[in-house]
Amino acid sequence: MALFDIKMPKLGESIEEGTITRWHIKVNDIVKEDDILFEVSTDKVDSEIPSPVAGKVVKLLFKENDKVNVGTVIAVIETDVNAPIAGSPEIVKEVKTSIEDKNEKIVKQDLKPLSDKNFKQSGRFYSPLVKSISQKEDISESELDSIEGSGVGGRVRKEDVLKFIDVKKEKYPDKTSQVKAPKIISLAGDEIIEMDRMRKLIAEHMVMSKHVSAHVTNFLEVDVTELVHWREKHKDNFEKREGIKITYLPIIAEAIAKALKEFPIVNASVDGNNIILHKAINIGLAVALPNGNLIVPVIKNADQLNLSGLALEMNTMAQKARTNKLTPDDIQGGTFSITNFGSFKNTMGTPIIHQPQVGIIGVGLIQKKPAVLEFPSGDVIAIRHKMYLSFTFDHRIVDGMQGGSFLRKVADYLEQFDIKRTL
Repeated sequence: MALFDIKMPKLGESIEEGTITRWHIKVNDIVKEDDILFEVSTDKVDSEIPSPVAGKVVKLLFKENDKVNVGTVIAVIETDVNAPIAGSPEIVKEVKTSIEDKNEKIVKQDLKPLSDKNFKQSGRFYSPLVKSISQKEDISESELDSIEGSGVGGRVRKEDVLKFIDVKKEKYPDKTSQVKAPKIISLAGDEIIEMDRMRKLIAEHMVMSKHVSAHVTNFLEVDVTELVHWREKHKDNFEKREGIKITYLPIIAEAIAKALKEFPIVNASVDGNNIILHKAINIGLAVALPNGNLIVPVIKNADQLNLSGLALEMNTMAQKARTNKLTPDDIQGGTFSITNFGSFKNTMGTPIIHQPQVGIIGVGLIQKKPAVLEFPSGDVIAIRHKMYLSFTFDHRIVDGMQGGSFLRKVADYLEQFDIKRTL
C-alpha cells in the first residue's frame, strides 16, 4: 500500500496555522493530481490547496472550521496503482491512467520539484505539479512569482503556468540565442558573498524586464517652488494630526494618478499581441529594505485617495515593508510604479520597468537653482526649487509622443499645484 500524507501547507513566512474552511473531497473519493482538496484560511490569505498526487482518499483527519498547525497531516491518499479503487469503471481507468502517466514521466525524465526551501520566503503557495513544470521549462523563481494566478487568492494553477510558457516561447523562440554571462575568475583577496533569495529574485526580474521590454527613458526638469513652500507651510500641522511626516511622494503620486487617467496606454500591460488597459490605477512604490534589498508594495486605487489618504497609505506600506509584515496581496496588482532617487540625494536615474507594467517614474533630488523667469516688464534671474523626473516606458506600445506628453502632464500638475489646498 502506497500512502501519501497531505499536510497543512505554509502559506507565508509568519503563518503558523490555518483554518480548513471547506473540504472538496470525502473518504473514498478519487482525485487527480492538481485537483482541489480543500480551502484554507489564514490571517493573511485564503487559498485553494491542490492535490500533489493522484489516487483515492482514505482518511480525513480534521473537520471543516478546525484550526491546524502548519506541517500537520490532515488527510491521506492511496497512490498504489494496484490498490482497489471504488467508483465506476470509467473513473477507475482515468485515475489509474493518471497515476501511471505520472510514474512514467518521473522514470523517463527524473523530474524533481523545486525544493520547498527555495520558496520558504515567498508569500505564495505552489503545488508540486507547478514546481515540477517550472523546473522542466526553466522558469525562474521571479518569473513564477510574476504569474497572475487564476485560483482563489491568486493561487497559480497548472493552466496559468502553461499559458505563461506559451507566451514566453513566442517572445523567445530560440533560447540558444540568449546571451550568457562570462565566466568570472575570483582573484586573491576577493570576498565571495552568496546572494540571498530576494536578491536572486530581484536580479532575475531586472534582467527579464530588459529582455521583455523595449526600454526608453525621458527626462524633464520640473519647477516645484510653490509646492515646496506649500509643504513647508502645512507639514507641522499634518504631523501633529496624523503622526507622520508629509513628504513629496504622495503629491507626486497624486499627479501621476491624474495623468494616468488621461493616458490609459501608460496604465497597461502587454500580453503577447494584446494590450491590456487596466481599469484600476494601482501605483507601486519601490522601498529600500534595511538589508539592502528592494520591494514594491502597491497602493491600490490610488486615484480614489485624497492627498492625506495617499500619505497615510504610503507610510503604512513602507513601514510594513521595512518590518517584513507585507502580505502577498500588498505586492500584487500594480499597474505603474514610482522610485525615489532623491531620497539618496541623487539628481536623476534610469529605472527599469517593473513587469508586467509598461512604465515607471523616477523622482530626483529637489535642489535650489538659478532660473530665468519671464515677465512683461522683462526677464529676471531668481532662485527656484527644481527636480528631475525620469520616465522609463515600454516602447512596444508607448511611443515617444505619448511618453513625452504623459511626463509633461505629470510635470504640469506639479507646477500648477493649488497652493490654497489644505490637508
